[in-house]
Amino acid sequence: MTARKKNHDWLALTVEEPIEPDLPICDPHHHLWDGESGRVVPRYLLDEILEDVGGGHRIVSTVFIECGAMFKPDGPEALRAVGETEFVNGIAAMSASGLYGPTRIAAGIVGTAPLRLGAAAAPVLDAQIAAGGGRFRGIRLGAA
Repeated sequence: MTARKKNHDWLALTVEEPIEPDLPICDPHHHLWDGESGRVVPRYLLDEILEDVGGGHRIVSTVFIECGAMFKPDGPEALRAVGETEFVNGIAAMSASGLYGPTRIAAGIVGTAPLRLGAAAAPVLDAQIAAGGGRFRGIRLGAA
């Protein structure tokens, strides 16, 4: 069941037809989360993104970009971000089954790692690659 966005009515005011509906597109940046009360909706998972990409364009794949969701609550601090990659890889596996349509959600995953650790970040990167199940493509570290 999809969550209704707080801005649903505003978004529905303007519906645009796709210019090239047969052009294959990779959506290069999206997030997924659950249980995040500070967001526009507290849940944005497979159902929600499939609704958003199903607007008439030919979205064939997407790339998930880290957003701080589902970090592990315990274990070594440096490895907690691997929980997000595990979470997203599970959703990607659901999408890759083909049961949810042709779009491959999170075909690529960009996670995060504590790069300030220098060489000590190597085990974190290895864990991210392993958790990504062949989908892990890189890291992003917010500089704010």
